[in-house]
Amino acid sequence: MGKISPEAKQRYFDKVKQYKGEVEQILAREQNVKRTIQDDTEGNAAYKRVTLAEDRMNLASRYLLLNRISLALLGVKNEAFLNDARKSCYESVIYFEEVVGNQIDAPFNDYEERLAQIAEWSDQRRYELMRKLGLTIRLVEDSFGENSKWKWSFVDLEGRYSAVAKNIIDLKKTVAGLDPRVDGYEARLGHLKLVKELLRRAADRFREKYELSTSRIDDFKYAIAYLGALRRIHTLLGEGDEAENVKKQMEVWKQKMQTDEKRTNASRRKPSGRRS
Repeated sequence: MGKISPEAKQRYFDKVKQYKGEVEQILAREQNVKRTIQDDTEGNAAYKRVTLAEDRMNLASRYLLLNRISLALLGVKNEAFLNDARKSCYESVIYFEEVVGNQIDAPFNDYEERLAQIAEWSDQRRYELMRKLGLTIRLVEDSFGENSKWKWSFVDLEGRYSAVAKNIIDLKKTVAGLDPRVDGYEARLGHLKLVKELLRRAADRFREKYELSTSRIDDFKYAIAYLGALRRIHTLLGEGDEAENVKKQMEVWKQKMQTDEKRTNASRRKPSGRRS
């Protein structure tokens, strides 16, 4: 990379000044809203957290824009902006988890009561929020590039995203509303399709993370848990063949995991062969 001229640097600083101001405004507003959540007595805390989650998506977009300005005017990727964008995606997911829970393979009854906090949110609104969150995460991941040191960190982020995308659905009302004549049908159908795709991807990516990076049994367990969540959705929707196929895959993966775990434990117990 060639030397950056003073003129280019000045253009860069002038350009980012406005957007940095917007970032500071969003962060200041976040702190103010968090203070009101602590004092909330009217049952609006959940809605405020969802608003903060969306603000964090918008903040991530600002950081991505700042990185693009750096690339355009300086010819360099700004890792600090990208890392701030990644952190904002995590913060967004955390806000959603505080509202709808972070359960993966769990019956709907385990987190159903949480959804009463956001009962006024339409199916369309929930679907739009989850699509926006998914797009934001994907744009941040793409901006880092394939060989980023954060590659496997995004597996965890996407997995948590898939869980909240599932948990934000009121499954009882959604299944009952799977009739083309009922308003909001397209949103409900689209959201369910999205969740099934996300759970499948989360399972595959955690399995990949286990095989290619960590060899941690916990990652394999997460992969199987996401398959379990997918199976629950298929079963709830009356998709028997799909549920059975996922069940068979879970059994194969569990057998593989148990074999690997036994091999690892045996290796740890094996004497080193060294003499004292």
